[in-house]
Amino acid sequence: MISYPLAVNGVMTRVLEAGHGNRHVVFVHGTGGRADRWSRNLDAVAAAGFHAWAFDLPGHGFASKGAGVACSVPAYRQFLAGFMDAIDAGQAVIVGTSLGGHVVASYACENPQRVLGVALCGSMGLVPIGDEARGRIQAGANNQTREGVATKMQRVIHDAALVTPAMLDEEFRVNNSAGAKESFAALGNYIAADLDKEVVGEALARAAFPVLLVWGQEDKTVTPAVGETVRQLVPRSRLALLAGAAHTAYFERAEHFNAALIGFMEGRVGEYQAEGIRWK
Repeated sequence: MISYPLAVNGVMTRVLEAGHGNRHVVFVHGTGGRADRWSRNLDAVAAAGFHAWAFDLPGHGFASKGAGVACSVPAYRQFLAGFMDAIDAGQAVIVGTSLGGHVVASYACENPQRVLGVALCGSMGLVPIGDEARGRIQAGANNQTREGVATKMQRVIHDAALVTPAMLDEEFRVNNSAGAKESFAALGNYIAADLDKEVVGEALARAAFPVLLVWGQEDKTVTPAVGETVRQLVPRSRLALLAGAAHTAYFERAEHFNAALIGFMEGRVGEYQAEGIRWK
C-alpha cells in the first residue's frame, strides 16, 4: 500500500492505493474519518486481485480544509466523480461507511454506468434518521476535544482494546489541524439541516447494480434495524450482520468484512460462512 497527494477538482487530497489493474474498488470514509480508516481492508482486497483506493474527503484527514472547501453530500458526490476520473476508473465497485455510504449510494444512483456494485457499511442517508440523530451527529462533528474524540471512538468501536492512546492522539491532532474546525462546522450544519432531505434509499431500490449491506450488531450510531429496513427496501441486496462490532465493522471485524466484500465482488455474495457473521 502506498500513500501520496492528489489534486481532484482543484482540491488536494491524500490517496492510499494497493494493487494494480482495472478491477477498481474505491473506499469512502465517514464524518471525522480519513482514508486510513480502511487500512485493514485495502491490502486484503488487493491480494484478491483488485485495485484498491481510498482518499481523504475534503475537510478531513490530510485533504484541503477550511473556508471555501465545500463539505456536504452533494459536494462529496462531485469529488468522488472527480476522483474516479483522476484514477482513470471507468467503472468500479464503490464502498462507503456512515456518511461515506450516503456519498457512495448517491453517486451510484446518479452514475449507474460507472458502478459495478455498491457496498455499504453502517451507512447513513438511506432512510431518514430524524432531528435528534442529526443534531447529535452535528454536535459530535463540532466536538473534537480530546474528551470528545475519546467518547466518539468508544461509541463507534465496540472492542475497547482497539481504542489505543496512540489512536486517540492521532485522531485529536488530525481533527484539530488547520481548517478542520471550519470544515466540521460546515459539515455539521449540512447534516443538521439537509441530510434527511437527500436520502437515496428509494432511488437505490430502483437501480440495477448489486448492493451489499454490512452492519455491526452493536452499532448504536446507525442501528442494525436500519440495515434490515434497507435490506427489505432493496430486494436484490444482501445484509451481513457482524457480531462483536459497532459502527466500524469493517475495522473491528476486518477478516469477516473483507471476505464478505470479496465474495460479493466475485459473484459469491452470501457464501462466506464463519462464526460471528449472519446473512439476511
